[in-house]
Amino acid sequence: REIEKQRREIDSVNKRLDGIRVLHGAEIDIRADGKLDLSNDVLKRMDIVMASLHSALKSERNTDRIISVMENSNVDIIAHPSGRLIDKRDVTALDMPRIVDKALETGTILEIDAQPDRLDMNDLNAKAAVAAGCKISIDTDAHSADQLKWMGIGVSTARRGWVKKSDVINTYKLDKMLKML
Repeated sequence: REIEKQRREIDSVNKRLDGIRVLHGAEIDIRADGKLDLSNDVLKRMDIVMASLHSALKSERNTDRIISVMENSNVDIIAHPSGRLIDKRDVTALDMPRIVDKALETGTILEIDAQPDRLDMNDLNAKAAVAAGCKISIDTDAHSADQLKWMGIGVSTARRGWVKKSDVINTYKLDKMLKML
């Protein structure tokens, strides 16, 4: 299976690296029925699991779908919660206060996706999340190395939302971050 092959390759690389650790993780789709597209047996062996909506984005159940997967102890981060693609796909209707409350209850991290077509979670939602006590991750959703340059966009979004360095898990030392996951 491809995921097991990835795990073996990452383990092999980590044995050769000094001072750097490669994590094994994945962004997992939250299916229309609210279930994840990989089994818990697979997910529990990963270092980091992000769950996100990619389908059925017009469903009135999207808040419930997200909340349901936050109850799964294998899910660490909710990625780009609204599913928007600027000028391509509108924001899905979500009850962000409920999502923030559940994230706080479960310790699930909420993502600011700096990809210019997404810019999701926005500054207002990030501000509400950190005011409630939630932690944030900022990433580029990069599909190639040249897209890593988008990180500044995510940081700017976080700053507009009054997100502090202490609120952002990717600013933590690895051991501290892994304890949160």
